[in-house]
Amino acid sequence: MEEMQKHGRIGWAAMRAGMDPKTARKYVRAGKLASELRQAHTWRTREDPFAPDWPELEAMLVEAPELEAVTLLDHLLGRHPEGYAPGQLRTLQRRVRQWRAQRGPEREVFFAQQHRAGEAMQTDFTHATELGVTIGGAAFAHQLCHCVLPCSNWEWATVCQSESMPALRRGVQSALFRLGRVPQFHQTDNSTAATHDLRTGKRGFNQEYLDLMGHFGLQPRTTEVGAKEQNGDAEASHRVLKRRLKQHLLLRGSRDFESDAAYEGWLWEKLEAANRLRREAVTAELAAMRPLAVARLPEHREESAVVTSWSTVRVRRNTYSVPSRLIGETLRVHVYEQRLVIYHGGVWQLEVERLRGTGGHRINYRHVIWSLVQKPGAFARYRYREDLFPTLGFRRAYDRLSEQLEARQADIEYLRLLHLAASTMEVTVEAAVVRLLSAGQCPHADRVKAIVAPERVTVPDLAVPEVDLGSYDALLGGEEVAG
Repeated sequence: MEEMQKHGRIGWAAMRAGMDPKTARKYVRAGKLASELRQAHTWRTREDPFAPDWPELEAMLVEAPELEAVTLLDHLLGRHPEGYAPGQLRTLQRRVRQWRAQRGPEREVFFAQQHRAGEAMQTDFTHATELGVTIGGAAFAHQLCHCVLPCSNWEWATVCQSESMPALRRGVQSALFRLGRVPQFHQTDNSTAATHDLRTGKRGFNQEYLDLMGHFGLQPRTTEVGAKEQNGDAEASHRVLKRRLKQHLLLRGSRDFESDAAYEGWLWEKLEAANRLRREAVTAELAAMRPLAVARLPEHREESAVVTSWSTVRVRRNTYSVPSRLIGETLRVHVYEQRLVIYHGGVWQLEVERLRGTGGHRINYRHVIWSLVQKPGAFARYRYREDLFPTLGFRRAYDRLSEQLEARQADIEYLRLLHLAASTMEVTVEAAVVRLLSAGQCPHADRVKAIVAPERVTVPDLAVPEVDLGSYDALLGGEEVAG
């Protein structure tokens, strides 16, 4: 058309456009472009197989618009098994989708929001086990507490095990101290860590969460119940973050880390690198925030627990063993997100991994074995007996002892093995047990003890030579010797 306006010659215009002259002549006569001559495809290429029963299906959709095509097809197959086939599902899905678009009920509309710099920080938890990270070769099930500034997309994350208040406190504090500035609002969804106070008849903010917000001068706000899209920036950032981490894990060549701390340090390196790409937007957002002028809060709760006669304490509805010398004493427990640190009279006693959920127990055989060897009859029906098999090797040892000895004698022999492990080293005792089992021998305590017992070192009888001090005089000059 442009060439025709220049000189009016169809042949030249067609040649310049790479088009057949006949086709060019058709477009010139019509006075329209090729796209304008194209007719809309409004006819069917084959007969609609659902036409006979569509009025009934449409009436069902009007009555219950949430019905799915697969349910409708099941209904038709039940009534007309010879008239329809499962392979027609895609055809019915297209028909139902077309009906919903043209005659279905109105759908919910989401409105894009304009974020203001420095106004709010959104925090949400996301499962990260899908990354396939391992710690020392063992699978690492974990979550990330993910904080995002919606205006600049600055983000920070900490590793956690659950959506708990300690995890939320650690995540928020880590992000704020990394920024060095504080926004006006902090937004989260209706997680139990932040909103589980039902005294008012609805989900209100927990007092502990309000105390956290008050310390940093943040105004708390939350999404509506069931409206996770209101925390959409954090939700969308989850996918982007995990996709980026998967790529960097591929570049790293290994998904295994030596410890939780090493993995989290690697995570922070990748977050810092991503945030550097947003430097301009982050600088503008930081300028709209106020400075962070408060101290960091402890990342633990403090609780007291009395040691029972079973040499256990109950913390957060889980049971943990402690050294028997603490029976009857009141302990101070610092409850972190992933561990418990136990003090007596302000003096550190032990640290244990925190259990998830409720009703669990973690018994360390070293805390009770000294009493069990004196009361071997208690082992058979001990409530936490399964915790007294620290490794598979010890479990196999007990099974072999039970096969070859009567029940009470097998219990005594096994308790002697545990006592030996507590007195020496568990790993050497287990190695000796495995060695005896591989040789087809029963791992009696005396046999194991003979293997792990240290060799006696004989001290040689050395004669002490007499020291001749005259040899030192010979080293000095005559005058010095005379003096």
